Amino acid sequence: MTVSKDMMISQIVQMGDAELIKILMNVGMHCFGCPSAQMETLGQACAAHEVNADAIVEQMNNYLATK
Repeated sequence: MTVSKDMMISQIVQMGDAELIKILMNVGMHCFGCPSAQMETLGQACAAHEVNADAIVEQMNNYLATK
């Protein structure tokens, strides 16, 4: 599976991979339990946190490619 900016944060969390969560936490995105995580895409969350969504997607997919 790959990650995209259109995926909901909750979908990424449900992938069950702690490293993906760590990547988000490292850029200041700590709100996995908040209601926004259920209805917000990765792209939207990155925009709200002023994080480069393309860079995060690339980092996550590079990690997933090594698994």
